[in-house]
Amino acid sequence: DLESHLRRCQQLSVTVLTDHQDLNNTELKTILNSTAPQQYRIRAKLRTYKPQKLCQSIKLHCSKCNSLQEVPDGDDFDFILQGSAVTAPNPELHNTSWYDSLMWTTQDQKQRKIAIHFVKHDEMLQQPEDTLLMIEGGTLKEVWKLTKRFKCVIPVRSTEDDLELLDLSAPFLLQGNIKYYGCKQCSTPKPIKSLSSVAAEQRPSWEPTEIAQVLGIELLQYVFIMKFTLVDGTGALNAYLFDY
Repeated sequence: DLESHLRRCQQLSVTVLTDHQDLNNTELKTILNSTAPQQYRIRAKLRTYKPQKLCQSIKLHCSKCNSLQEVPDGDDFDFILQGSAVTAPNPELHNTSWYDSLMWTTQDQKQRKIAIHFVKHDEMLQQPEDTLLMIEGGTLKEVWKLTKRFKCVIPVRSTEDDLELLDLSAPFLLQGNIKYYGCKQCSTPKPIKSLSSVAAEQRPSWEPTEIAQVLGIELLQYVFIMKFTLVDGTGALNAYLFDY
């Protein structure tokens, strides 16, 4: 894997980096004293790389404000779900023209009320693999169960007038095993009824980019970032890897 390969690179006396075979090797000292942008071929040793754990290399990037943030862990999401479950689903918001609703009370001590809203197309429910649904009052475990069967899951809570998204520290959309997040700074969340316009399309695809757009969410993208420090005896150069 990449982690063990990086360790081997550190142990070797020199590592050839980049593939500009038509260029002669240039000392790092010369590169550091040059103006960018230029192409070079170097022969250097990998002194350090960061982060040490590759899982920490995955970040969330907003292309609008250019911010980077850590990917929240499952505990954060679970905590937000538990907080939203304190507000019971509002029955007046159930069974509208564009979604059907089911509500039940759990049999455990907490007796949580859970509501699931299945978005319709042409007044009909789609096949599970094509269905977008919204859930109120569910736990992290229940949300993940739904993502295994249905195409898209949006965690929501009730207000007096409409369903709304949770805090944007939580994913606004789950699709398969992927969690989609919105930028808190650049997003202006709209009421959930905005999704009815997508449901009315001839063939709703429920693509994350389209869902984000109609809900006023600036979609964060997962990026891979690493920093390498290269040395060749004449100087040290920091190289950064940033890719989607």
